[in-house]
Amino acid sequence: MPFDPDVRDLLAGANFVHLATLLPDGGPHSVAIWADVHDDDHVVFFTSPTSRKARNLDGDPRLAMSLVDRDNPYRTAMLRGRLVQRLEGDEAAAIVDRISHKYTGKPFPFPPGLAFVVEVTHSRLFSLIDNFEDTPRT
Repeated sequence: MPFDPDVRDLLAGANFVHLATLLPDGGPHSVAIWADVHDDDHVVFFTSPTSRKARNLDGDPRLAMSLVDRDNPYRTAMLRGRLVQRLEGDEAAAIVDRISHKYTGKPFPFPPGLAFVVEVTHSRLFSLIDNFEDTPRT
């Protein structure tokens, strides 16, 4: 099963996701995003149609994501996948507001743009919670 249930659970929380796509020259592009589980088997995120990530996915649908647990940064996950659907209009707006509520408790305050649905091809959870405690210097 490509979508590990532990990764799905981490993604269902309000944890920040780092999205990596490929630039037109083949170089990597990485940006922090909000994302969520979609239909239990897919991941969904949103952006404007003119963003660098949207334009990168127009050229190459492959992507990678990493997630960090807000409550324990030594619990992380990664996944690889490909863009399988772009949603617009009311369907996208509903997803954008759902994701915004998850992270902020409020509807998204800007026009919704597009929602991108990702098919997960590989995922894995990494946990070092037995080895490290998050004690940053103050």
